Amino acid sequence: MAPVTLVSRRLSLAAALLTLGAAVGLGGCQSVFSSAPISAEPVVLRGAGATFPAPLYQRWLEEFGRQKAYENVTLTYDAVGSGQGVSRYLEASVDFGASDAPLGEKDRQRYPQERGTLIQIPMTGGLVVFSYNLPGLEGSQTLRLSRQSYCGIVTGEISNWNDPRIAADNPGVSFPDLPLLWVYRSDGSGTTYIFTNHLREACPDWKGGVGKSADWPAGIGADGNQGVSAEIRQSSGAIGYVELAAARKNRLPAAILENRQGEFISPTPEAAAEALVGVETPEDFALTVPDPTAPKAYPIVGLTWLLLYGEYDQPVKKTILNNFVRWALTEGKPYAVEMGYLPLAPDLREKVLTALAAP
Repeated sequence: MAPVTLVSRRLSLAAALLTLGAAVGLGGCQSVFSSAPISAEPVVLRGAGATFPAPLYQRWLEEFGRQKAYENVTLTYDAVGSGQGVSRYLEASVDFGASDAPLGEKDRQRYPQERGTLIQIPMTGGLVVFSYNLPGLEGSQTLRLSRQSYCGIVTGEISNWNDPRIAADNPGVSFPDLPLLWVYRSDGSGTTYIFTNHLREACPDWKGGVGKSADWPAGIGADGNQGVSAEIRQSSGAIGYVELAAARKNRLPAAILENRQGEFISPTPEAAAEALVGVETPEDFALTVPDPTAPKAYPIVGLTWLLLYGEYDQPVKKTILNNFVRWALTEGKPYAVEMGYLPLAPDLREKVLTALAAP
């Protein structure tokens, strides 16, 4: 298996390139499935960014790295959050970045022009869920939260689990007189961007802003999806937002949410995919769906992007990244589905491939 560097929260990102666009656009490419070494000399590729897709990136790399062709290749991914990932990408201190929020105009102005074309491509999609630690709600019971309730939680208006609004959402369930502890991301986070982008549309009283950080009126902060998950697990009465794969990994329940059409929707990849059906994709792929209109759509869904350079100091790096992309679009897709992520829809994937093939 190809060597993988994992330090602290480091995850090998070779995978990050996967749903990105397949066999074109990143330079010429040796067959992904060739057994011949891709390089006689050691090659190191470094990436950094979002924690949202990090579990999938790790899985992708582990599977891709089984090929003998990459025995001299080391790919590392530092899951530091979207904010730090974008900063390192714009400083050209990494070979690729990853973000759950598309680059804004100010970021684009900071792009190092000597690195050729700025490439921003959606890789996969995912759900942001409300995970919780509520004693007494066990077995087949799953917490249901109306818009009124979850908006009240994030604004600090609802501060106890026995609030009548939560009780009304869950007929027949007896809630304890227990303080509600809101847990949010303290680091610059694309997950927070996806979440607050939704709150702005869904919650009339939300005043905390929209972005990779927010002005939370209540609660405590934790670093990364893993940090939020850990805080929820150890704190009775806690509730916070994480991506679905993080909730599954940490065996945390995820609430059923009321969507824009008034339907209560379970957090599943299938329901999340409904949010993206028929949505027009802009040329820069900065597609956001803050409050899906489809009747069966889960309400908090977002894409995650890979940030690449048009030019690399070593041509072989382009080849390696391109091969990662090709593998991900073929062999890597089932892992995304298995882990609760959303593979790119065929029409969006084709647009990505077309854009990458352009000179």
